[in-house]
Amino acid sequence: MPGELFEHYQPLAGPDEMFERDGSIRPAYRAFAARLGHWDVAEYHLRQSRADLALLNAGITFTVYSDDQGTERIFPFSLIPRIIGSREWAHIEAGLSQRVRALNLFLLDIYNEQRSIRDNVVPAEIVFGGPEYNLRMVGFEPPLGVYAHISGVDLVRNQDGQFVVLEDNLRTPSGVSYVLENRTVMVRVAPDVFPPHGVAPVNDYPSRLLATLIDVRPPQISEADCRVVILTPGIFNSAYFEHAFLAQQMGVPLVEGVDLVTHNERVYLRSTSGLEPVHVVYRRVDDAFLDPLAFRPDSTLGVTGLMSAYRAGNITVANAVGTGIADDKVVYRFVPDIIRYFLNEEPLLPNVETYAAVVPEEHEFIKQHARELVLKPANASGGYGVLIGPQASDDRINETLAAIEAEPRQWIAQPLQEFSTIPTFQDDKLGARRADLRPYVLTGASTWVLPSALTRVALREGSYVVNSSQGGGSKDTWVLTDDEDMDDVAAAPGGASSQSQTQRSDAR
Repeated sequence: MPGELFEHYQPLAGPDEMFERDGSIRPAYRAFAARLGHWDVAEYHLRQSRADLALLNAGITFTVYSDDQGTERIFPFSLIPRIIGSREWAHIEAGLSQRVRALNLFLLDIYNEQRSIRDNVVPAEIVFGGPEYNLRMVGFEPPLGVYAHISGVDLVRNQDGQFVVLEDNLRTPSGVSYVLENRTVMVRVAPDVFPPHGVAPVNDYPSRLLATLIDVRPPQISEADCRVVILTPGIFNSAYFEHAFLAQQMGVPLVEGVDLVTHNERVYLRSTSGLEPVHVVYRRVDDAFLDPLAFRPDSTLGVTGLMSAYRAGNITVANAVGTGIADDKVVYRFVPDIIRYFLNEEPLLPNVETYAAVVPEEHEFIKQHARELVLKPANASGGYGVLIGPQASDDRINETLAAIEAEPRQWIAQPLQEFSTIPTFQDDKLGARRADLRPYVLTGASTWVLPSALTRVALREGSYVVNSSQGGGSKDTWVLTDDEDMDDVAAAPGGASSQSQTQRSDAR
């Protein structure tokens, strides 16, 4: 074990990101471990306190609506990063691009020709019975045929050491601001632990996002004239920090519904100099609240007439209205078939084995094996409503099975995943904590994957739930730029190398 910090470290049942089963350090972590070995517990506490202060000063917060003690809090941050080698990342990147391409083609099809439904790739009752299937999008094709412009795909490393997809997030995926801020904090408080062979930078995400949004502007609008805004529900939203952060980083207005007005099927921003045209709305508001004329009439968060302007082709909404049907957890069960159907390729990133309660034989399997499964509502997020069978009481299982019996379309089940752990400092010692991985994919004229990801970690001992709303934290995620000579680098432990100053800037 590399130094005092790891003297009592004990891996859990699943794979560990840093250590092999025999206790040796995995290649991607060797250079990092050689540097971290110079820290003792006191040094770790010092660096962590600096990181916490930096996060506090930056106002990096999230909201927990169910917490009676106060909703807003600093997002817990753990200094030991997830590290992924460049060759493994290349496979992840290819798999993500493949998956998002196929899902965009699926969305284009189900709102237009519906060939995949006629060919029973996904049963009609699953598509049309999904609460996120939006009839107002039928017969409409957004610019470039892109529906999911910003995608977040949740991965876990399973017991076989393979990355698998746990779920897709195609509506308003959040968390990328923490990826960028985690790197800023890590470079500031622990520059000496970065490996000399390079970590892929993350600081170009805002410019890439802006370019993607401009790519999908209405075709009659020139690139130079395109005006982008971010539509937020307001300061009480759980991800408001991210909305404000991205607007500031991209140099675009952050607006609420009252700041926008429609006239003659066009959208305008109210400004001190008058009405200014808007062409792309990066919305962080759910479909149901976007337009009180089209959806919920009591919504004060959206823009009256937005859907008319959208259908007329005068505004682009990102992500597209109706995109949520493609990240419905029941539709997830069929994504491998969607990839084969639309791309004629085998999935590069497999799904977790999944049972849909709406399929009769799978419904029966769920009833018989609930104690061994994780039961998930199809359209919930944040870890809410999830039942982990091996850890649940009989009463909870029976209640959930009754809910499944009442609405089978709204439930799936998966075997409990002993997914990978990462060393995480809690209660004055390092312990193994389970973590997932959420990379981000941008799709406009082309597809680009951010060479990092949000690593969410369960801070409670033994927990399988990593969501921040359920007590989870986050880590910086390093994608190594070069796997060559990792053994040679690791053989030279010590302080920062002569490349360290270059590394500190490149890693941002």
